[in-house]
Amino acid sequence: MFRILVADPLHDAAAQMFKQHADIQLDTKLKLPKADLLKIIGDYDALIVRSETQVTADVLKAGHRLQVVARAGVGVDNIDLDTATQQGIAVVNAPTGNTIAAAEHTIALMMAMARNIPQADASMKRGEWKRGDFMGIEVKGKTLGIVGLGRVGSEVAKRAQGMQMRTIGFDPYVPAEAGQRMNVELMTLEKMITECDFLTIHTPLTQGTKSLIGAKELASMKRGARLLNVARGGLIDEQALVDAVNSGHIAGAAIDVYPEEPPKEYGPLFKHPKIITVPHLGASTVEAQASVAKEAVEQLLLVLRGQPARWTVNVPFIPIEAQQALGPYLEVGTMLGRIAVQLAEGQWTSVTLRYEGEIASFNTAMLKSAALIGLLQPVVSERVNLVNAPILAQQRGLRVEEHKGPSEEQYPSLLTLEVASSEGTLILSGTFGRGKVHIVRVGQSWLDAVPDSPYMLFTDHRDRPGLIGAFGTIMGQHDVNISFMEVGRLEARGAATMVIGADNPIPPEVLAKLRAIPGVKNVKLVTLANGAPDASVRRD
Repeated sequence: MFRILVADPLHDAAAQMFKQHADIQLDTKLKLPKADLLKIIGDYDALIVRSETQVTADVLKAGHRLQVVARAGVGVDNIDLDTATQQGIAVVNAPTGNTIAAAEHTIALMMAMARNIPQADASMKRGEWKRGDFMGIEVKGKTLGIVGLGRVGSEVAKRAQGMQMRTIGFDPYVPAEAGQRMNVELMTLEKMITECDFLTIHTPLTQGTKSLIGAKELASMKRGARLLNVARGGLIDEQALVDAVNSGHIAGAAIDVYPEEPPKEYGPLFKHPKIITVPHLGASTVEAQASVAKEAVEQLLLVLRGQPARWTVNVPFIPIEAQQALGPYLEVGTMLGRIAVQLAEGQWTSVTLRYEGEIASFNTAMLKSAALIGLLQPVVSERVNLVNAPILAQQRGLRVEEHKGPSEEQYPSLLTLEVASSEGTLILSGTFGRGKVHIVRVGQSWLDAVPDSPYMLFTDHRDRPGLIGAFGTIMGQHDVNISFMEVGRLEARGAATMVIGADNPIPPEVLAKLRAIPGVKNVKLVTLANGAPDASVRRD
């Protein structure tokens, strides 16, 4: 008999699902003081929460029987994931249950904005009859630009096409053929925002996407264009948006999410007559609440039955028989992915993984997932892990190929990641030795760089006397401390690659000076600070 505690209100659909299982004992105890939760949690095999109950480290440690914590929703900020993993407790969530609700909400806000419905309603409630003040526009034949073509963005595209809109999109992680299947014309962000009449954003909030749409982007949009944000607060620079609407360049906006919820102050954004603001209603439908409840229960039951759950949020343990050989290469795979996502340019078409040497004799599914974790984590809303990484890649239409071969002469095991895109193929190889990850190949150049610095520069240049010194001089002049420098070249005074580690952030003006050094073809910055890559390189 499995005992399950429901600590936050759930849709009745969850209880109905549990009733179908004779080995489940369900207890619902809402608004428990923490002291009471600590006293009883040790009696339960599973815990279901929404956002109210705080599943802290002491709660998890007191849950001696706990196998799984289920979050009926997307965010898991109220659950201590590190402690859950340490305690061997799976954490699952329900990221797809509100997809349709969010997509429909986006369309609803777009139509309300196009026809000035909120403003007209407010006028009528004031006892006014001013038909001439609320002239709208039709969406038929208009162009909708979509940033992010994941679950919600793709569903928005379907609905917009049903209203005979042209759909264009920006998502470097969606291959061109996947865009064609969606009937969405893929293009750069810069080009897309100049062509769309409506712009909607459906991407996670990361260091790189914060203020993704700012004053520069707003100024480059069509005069009279309109914006929507039903994804995450902070993706649009609110003050820049207010200024653009005040100037008349942007005709209006509809905002559902905010950097701080609820806002401490209701400033100009909320009071502007041409900007629709609603209190984060994207998932607020009866159907969505039922869906997330059922999805959370499904994931929880899979874990209790000893099966892998699709939406496991924390990384599951590695089977003991593979730990010794593959364990270190999980870190190699993830690091290669984290670097590749920042170096690869253009529209991705495929990802290829090559396993050589000892690791090739094992089931490499975990290594594939590890590399996908590094590639996908900066660009998806969910926490990517060994269980769901292949599923998320498949959902995005990303083709992943694997090849195994004999040992490369110099390394007992070698893992190579290739990202093919419209701009060419990026190749990175890595191995593990002396307790650390080693990057040993970049493109066609072999070298040996240990990526243990928070910032790294990857260069393409022509080998010549004085070039390395020029890099050091410029970085020294700007107080950027170099932690290591590795060079690989095909021949003397020929094409070469350099990897430089730095202890300090490297400002844009320093990058510009480095790129201006004679013989330097390109310099790219990779950020590994705070354990996460800087997705601003990709701006998804």
